[in-house]
Amino acid sequence: MATTQEIEKLASEIGENIYIDVAKWHLLLSDAHLHTSVAEQLYPLLEDQNLEADQINKVLQGISVPLGGGKMTASLADLIPTSVQSDLLKILEEYQRQM
Repeated sequence: MATTQEIEKLASEIGENIYIDVAKWHLLLSDAHLHTSVAEQLYPLLEDQNLEADQINKVLQGISVPLGGGKMTASLADLIPTSVQSDLLKILEEYQRQM
């Protein structure tokens, strides 16, 4: 089971490097206050030695982001560009190696 410190370290790395793209405007997950939730939900995947992009995408699909004051929601997977999702996989793989 992950400690709060481990989750916070992963959340910090995610928050500083991963962003959502809205009309070519990049909002870091830390600025959107999504990094900790994302880290908490992705951390269990780090126990699997064969970390795959599909697993990460499935988790991101399950995270709803309210837009327009809650008038609508979008999955986080739809808001993070594919190249940035690849960066997220690299971050998780590096974090996994350091565990």
